[in-house]
Amino acid sequence: MRSVVHTRRGDPAEVLELREEPGRPRPGAGEVLVRLRVRPVHPGDLVAVEGGLPGLPDQRSKPRIPGVEGMGVVESAGADVRTPRPGRRVAVFPAPGAWAEYVVVPAERAVPVPDEVGDDTAALMLVNPLTLVMLHRAVEQALDGHDGPVVQTAADSSVGRLVATRAEQHGLRLVNLVRSTAGARKMRELFPAQPVIVTSDADWREQVRRATGGEGARAVLDCVGGSLTEDLAGLLADGGTLISYGRLGSGATTLDDLPLVNRGLTIRGVTIWHWTERTPEQRAEDLAFAVDLARTSPELLEVAARYDLTDVRAAVEHARRPGKSGTVLLTSPPGTGGAR
Repeated sequence: MRSVVHTRRGDPAEVLELREEPGRPRPGAGEVLVRLRVRPVHPGDLVAVEGGLPGLPDQRSKPRIPGVEGMGVVESAGADVRTPRPGRRVAVFPAPGAWAEYVVVPAERAVPVPDEVGDDTAALMLVNPLTLVMLHRAVEQALDGHDGPVVQTAADSSVGRLVATRAEQHGLRLVNLVRSTAGARKMRELFPAQPVIVTSDADWREQVRRATGGEGARAVLDCVGGSLTEDLAGLLADGGTLISYGRLGSGATTLDDLPLVNRGLTIRGVTIWHWTERTPEQRAEDLAFAVDLARTSPELLEVAARYDLTDVRAAVEHARRPGKSGTVLLTSPPGTGGAR
């Protein structure tokens, strides 16, 4: 079985390596073994390799396999598993260690893929759409019945485009922030009714104030963080909410730098991992939304490039490339995986 591993945290291009070992894991009761075909390279995967996610256990020298999502075929099932059956295509999340040819997950985490949904789309069917669902709920709570305005960073990212699409469908007043003119050009083509502002412009903060009608944003969706946080807090209206769901930026902002008390601001964190805490009925509803989006709007789950597991370092380089559009995928040839 081939897998991508790292024994220390650091630059993914330096610490990741491909290993091949005989055998494969076995599913226990209530679990399925999935032979993965495709798995995405999410920004959070790289941040975890770098060690930038607080709360992770000390790794020391124990090998760790990155990845949390993927698409494959059920190879075998443990006791008490009625569905999905062997041979069924499934998307899996959360599936820690997905950057391997096989992964064992609880059967409830293996979501059947409709026949009309391709493998690449299925590999992106869960994390980003479910993140969208969680962000949408957080924004609704922050707006408390108002119609906005809302500002989002990294608007040209995969999640950012999903947010922009949802805003367009629901009539939400959204202002999109991007880092480059190329990203701005694409967002304006896709969403001509939404303001797009490039944060490398010297007057970008004033542009945001004008785009929000001078009233400030009632909510900011931010996956950049770092030194940008202070600027974003300054763009909020009094009583506004900064919703943080990523850490792509550099630098740092301390709480003491933010006018939380005198302006009544709220900072809220959102992570996809909290989705697993929702009730089974709520998760089923969210999954139905994700599957329907993959079936009806596959263009929203854009692929930037495909790389075999052996080319993981090239995949990482592409995933970090400025101006990249879509998500980089790691693939395995059908039917591979080593000896039983």
